[in-house]
Amino acid sequence: MADQPISPVPVAPAGLSRRAQRFIETEGIRVRQQDIRRYHDAWIEHGIPAAEIERATAFQDRWGGLALPPAPFYEGGPRILDADCPEETPAEGWSFPAGDCRVSMAYSFMIGPDGAFGIDANRWTPLHASTDGWVESLALAAHARRWATTVTRVTRNAVDALDLGEFEPVPEVQGVTDSWWRGKDSLIAVYRGEAVGLGAPQCLEAHIYGGLDEWRLHGG
Repeated sequence: MADQPISPVPVAPAGLSRRAQRFIETEGIRVRQQDIRRYHDAWIEHGIPAAEIERATAFQDRWGGLALPPAPFYEGGPRILDADCPEETPAEGWSFPAGDCRVSMAYSFMIGPDGAFGIDANRWTPLHASTDGWVESLALAAHARRWATTVTRVTRNAVDALDLGEFEPVPEVQGVTDSWWRGKDSLIAVYRGEAVGLGAPQCLEAHIYGGLDEWRLHGG
């Protein structure tokens, strides 16, 4: 796999929304990823279960080597999506890295035991139910920034004070700790991951994208 010629223009994996597919194929870059299959025997010898190696390999086949524009939170997110050696913690079970941070961070991006995309900080904190959800959130953020007439950043207690009663969750982002909400003319992204994972309520943040019409609310 690593020795094959690779085009820098990525092809979006199946199963994503059209918005996310366009985002990957117009904004992403595919670089050469490491071939983790070559580590299979060594990892087995070190006691890593074959099923966990297969999970990491499946992630690498789907996402490995994909570089996307920076996320609006988490210091931009992973630099390149790239799996590495699975590791076990007594409390959470097996997980594996999702890619290196862009800058030095107090946590790392991981794929958890149930496939969730999250951060390993003071505690494991799933952000989205899958990597697909993380990528969908990046695509939606890029879309919202482009089309919103107003962007409002809300922090700390003001996030919990947001009235989401007339909003509906955006299902494709598969929100767990983080979530997206769609209203009649606005989108709201709520980022709770750092606040939960680091035990730092001052990190709680939401972005409100206003002035969106029906087409721009759904992103095509």
